[in-house]
Amino acid sequence: MSVARTARWKALAAAISAVLVGLTLPTVAATPASATTTAYDSTYYKNAIGKSGTSLKSSLHTIISSQNKISYDAVWNALKVTDQDPGNSDNVILLYSGTSRSKALSGGDLGDWNREHVWAQSHGNFGTSAGPGTDLHHLRPADVQVNTIRGNKDFDNGGSPVSGASGSYTDSNSFEPRDADKGDVARMILYMAVRYEGDDAWADLEPNDSVSNGSVPYHGRLSILKQWNEQDPPSAFEERRNDVIYGTYQGNRNPFIDHPEWVEAIW
Repeated sequence: MSVARTARWKALAAAISAVLVGLTLPTVAATPASATTTAYDSTYYKNAIGKSGTSLKSSLHTIISSQNKISYDAVWNALKVTDQDPGNSDNVILLYSGTSRSKALSGGDLGDWNREHVWAQSHGNFGTSAGPGTDLHHLRPADVQVNTIRGNKDFDNGGSPVSGASGSYTDSNSFEPRDADKGDVARMILYMAVRYEGDDAWADLEPNDSVSNGSVPYHGRLSILKQWNEQDPPSAFEERRNDVIYGTYQGNRNPFIDHPEWVEAIW
């Protein structure tokens, strides 16, 4: 075979191989979140811009640790503002179900809504202390019964449908929120992992890939949370919530709502 024909044959073989690989091995990885620009980059986040990895995490920790702390009782009224239904000012939107429910139905009875710790308070044993136990960036209103079903489970895909929260699933050791809340949950968990680094009165909270964390200060599964962050970008509701917490209550922001691409930059 001539050199020219050999070269043409190799080129054709390479082209066919590329096509076959494309057909048989489709990519399943989510597209990384695009870099964003916010009004806070030159002020609030100025010491974090351009960094990555542990350097970025450390800078963000320093930035968001400047925080006003509120009491657990004060959380009731705060959630009525942070999670107000944009279409009905008398109601709040519940996590995991998306249900709009009267602000007046806050309590512990069937049909009420209560305060859900997205980072389960037993994962680090911080309880309802002013700090991680009252941090609005991971506290959301949720149906009492659904909150009980979630319990202190780690987050993962799969399980059986959750009664009262269409699109959510659970099994013996994990909970999967509906698609519209997946990114919210991921960004709340990862906020907590950056905010609480063990340099104050509370444990060093960290994400891992386990669904059996119990009372240790870890929350999983990180690999799934990263997928959810990509799958469900910040919504207008989530962005407004971040602004209200920053401007009215705590004076700090969830950086992963402003810059969802920082999840991949750190983890």
